[in-house]
Amino acid sequence: MRATKSLCPECLTVIDASIIEENGEIMIEKTCSKHGYFRDIYWSSAEQFKRFDHYWHDGTGVTNPNISTNGDCPESCGLCSAHRTTTILGNIDVTNRCNQACPVCFSNASSSSYLYEPSIDQIRVMMQMLRNEKPVPCPAVQFTGGEPTMHRDIIQIVKMAHGFKFGQIQMATNGIRFAQSQKFCEDLATAGLTTIYLQFDGVTEEPYRITRGYNALPLKLKAIENCRAAGLRSVFLVPTLAKGVNDGQVGDIIRFAVNNRDTVEGVNFQPISFTGRVHSEDRMKRRITIPDLLDLIEEQTGGAITSEDFYPVPFIVPVSRFASTHQGVPNFEFTVHPHCGSGIYVCIEDGKMIPLTRFVDVEGIIEYINELAQEKYKWIGRSLAKIKRMGRLISALPKYIDMRKAPKSIDIKKLILNILTKGTREAVREFNQNTLFVGAMHFMDLYNIDLERIKRCAVHYATPDGRIIPFCTYNTIYRTEVEMKFATPVKREVFKI
Repeated sequence: MRATKSLCPECLTVIDASIIEENGEIMIEKTCSKHGYFRDIYWSSAEQFKRFDHYWHDGTGVTNPNISTNGDCPESCGLCSAHRTTTILGNIDVTNRCNQACPVCFSNASSSSYLYEPSIDQIRVMMQMLRNEKPVPCPAVQFTGGEPTMHRDIIQIVKMAHGFKFGQIQMATNGIRFAQSQKFCEDLATAGLTTIYLQFDGVTEEPYRITRGYNALPLKLKAIENCRAAGLRSVFLVPTLAKGVNDGQVGDIIRFAVNNRDTVEGVNFQPISFTGRVHSEDRMKRRITIPDLLDLIEEQTGGAITSEDFYPVPFIVPVSRFASTHQGVPNFEFTVHPHCGSGIYVCIEDGKMIPLTRFVDVEGIIEYINELAQEKYKWIGRSLAKIKRMGRLISALPKYIDMRKAPKSIDIKKLILNILTKGTREAVREFNQNTLFVGAMHFMDLYNIDLERIKRCAVHYATPDGRIIPFCTYNTIYRTEVEMKFATPVKREVFKI
C-alpha cells in the first residue's frame, strides 16, 4: 500500500518499512539486517485509514530551521528544513522529578538515577527559541516532566511564559499538587496558566492501581474541584488507554467530562505507546489504535458519538488558510499526519451529547472555506476584499447548518463566524466554552514508528542545547541523550518539595 522508513527497535538503524492492508487492518512490517523481522498493527481499520488519508496536507515547515542538514531523518532532529509542519505546541520538560512512579511514564528521576532540571535562564532561552520560529511563532507552550509542579520555580516559569505572549500556557500534570492546595491553583491562574492536561485514567480505582500503583482517583477529583474554585476552567482529561486496563471506561470518562463541563473542556485519549523491549504477542494483545478507540466511543456512548463523527487533525487546515488570507498574516496550520490524531466537538444540551456533525455539514463548509481561502481579489483593496469575503461567508453559512437539529442554547452560527473571521483567543475561548472536545493522539514507539509521521509532527520539545525535536523522536531516541547532557547526580532531597 505504501513504502516508508522506520527504525529497528533494537539498534535504531533507519530501515525500509511497508504499510500494508491485511484482513481489514493496516499493518507495518520491517526487517533489520542485524535483528530480523518486526511487525505491528498500524491502524486497526483499513476503512478509517483510507477515510482519514483523504485529508493529507503538506505544510512548509519553518523558514529558520535550527539544523542545516536536510532530510537526514531522524538523525538530525532540530528542526531541519525537511520538517513539514511548524511547532503548534512546544513542550518544555522543566524537571524529571516526579511524585509518582508509573510504569507507563517516559521520564522519572528516581528510576533514571540522575536529575534533569534546566535553569530558569535555560528555560527562558527555550521559550524565546519557540517564539522566534518563522513564519509563525509557536502559539502554545506546555510544561511537562517528570511532574512539572515539582519544580520549585514553576509559578515564576508560568509568569515568564505569559510575558512571551504564548496564546496558550499549558501544564501536563498528575494533579497531586493541584489536589493538595487551592492556593497553588490560584497562584498558577494569576501567573497566566490557561490549560491543565490532567492525567485521568478512569472513573474507578482499578485502572489507577494498574497504571499508577495506587488509587489516585480521589486526588483527581480534588484537583478538579480546586481548579474549579480557582477559576482554572480549562481542564483536559488525558487517559492513557490500554486494552484490558481502562478500555471499558471510555464512555464513562466522556460522561464524567460532560457532568463537569463547567471546568472540564475536553478529553484527549492517548493510546499507550510501548517503551523498552516488548514481546510481539504482548504488544498485539495490549495495542490499541485510534480506530479501536472510536469504535469503543460509539459502543459505550450508545451511538451518541459515532466513529464517523471524528475527523483527522489536518481536516481543519482550510480554516487556518482562510484566516491567513482574511487577516493578511501567516497563521499556524495543523498540517500533521492524518493518522496521528483525531477529534470532534460535542455540544451539550440538557445533559445530552450532540456532535457538531449532527447539525453542521462539516465537509461542505470546510470545502467552501477552502475555496474562499484561495480566491484572489486582485482589483480591489485588501479592506474591500475582506468585506466581500465576509459577506460571502455570512450568506453561505446557513446552507451548512441545520438549525432544526442545532442546540437551542447555543448560537452556533455566531460561534463559527467569529472563529473564521476574527480568529482571536476570545473567539476560540467562547467556542470552547460552549462545546466539549473529544479526541485522541496516538504517539508512536519504536515498533510502529513511521518517519513520514515524524516529518509532519506539530508537537515538539524545546531542549537546552538549542534544538526543537518532534515528540515521538524525542521520547524514543533523544530524551536520555538530552537529559544526560545536562544532568546532575540524584540526591535524596530532589524528591522533596
